[in-house]
Amino acid sequence: MYNNLQPLFISHIMKSTSKIIGCLTLTTLLIACSEHRPVNTLPIPVKPQTQIKPNYVPPINPLGERTVEDILQIYGAHATRKLNNYFAKAKASFPPKEITLVALKQEKKLELWARDKQEFRLIHTYNIQAASGVAGPKLRQGDRQVPEGIYRIEGLNPNSNYHLSMKLNYPNEFDLFHAALEGRSNPGSDIFIHGRAISIGCLAMGNENIEELFVLTAKVGAENVKVVIAPHDPRVYPLTTDSAQLPIWTTELYANIFREINALSTKVKSTQTMRSQSMLH
Repeated sequence: MYNNLQPLFISHIMKSTSKIIGCLTLTTLLIACSEHRPVNTLPIPVKPQTQIKPNYVPPINPLGERTVEDILQIYGAHATRKLNNYFAKAKASFPPKEITLVALKQEKKLELWARDKQEFRLIHTYNIQAASGVAGPKLRQGDRQVPEGIYRIEGLNPNSNYHLSMKLNYPNEFDLFHAALEGRSNPGSDIFIHGRAISIGCLAMGNENIEELFVLTAKVGAENVKVVIAPHDPRVYPLTTDSAQLPIWTTELYANIFREINALSTKVKSTQTMRSQSMLH
């Protein structure tokens, strides 16, 4: 009887073993799937992401150490947009090759004239915010007079106490020659076109105006800028020297000033003359 039961027992054990092995295999597969990653495979390389760098802005020196380039970076874009508009209205190219600034002390106006290859054109007229003194040339240090004559821009100051400033070459050769003849050893110096609205012998233009003039001068080149300062507009009525307080050489000075302003544009002169004549009738 034992011999008859042995095959049945062996068969039962084999079936049980097969079931156990099957369960173990299924369990292994379920565990592998639950980890959400392939088994025995190499990692997939990931393409590096391209990093977007912010626009680079060059550093600006602190106040007191700023350069002309710093000023162009700060105010250049805004000032250039406005200047482009002025030049477009005047039908002139920007930037020009040469400019002349005509300062009229009595009228407190500063005219911007420019040319490229053609004749000078009146581009824009600025209001002078302050200009100390009276009609007549500057003679000595401390007289608070705005000089009169024909000058050049000697330098640009991006660190001025008056926002921005452009130094005139006063005293020029004409001023020095006549100061020496009269024995005036200190005719004065440090005359600027600058910002704000305070003047002690300078032309104060206000901050926004000086930004435009500063940027324009930097673009054109100071060597291509002339500044003519007159006691009043000689196209309206003549420059006279009938005051006993004026030096005798003022007659020559005013003739030079008139010649410079008159040469800018005969069209403007004719218009001004016709207007003044019509007012007399």
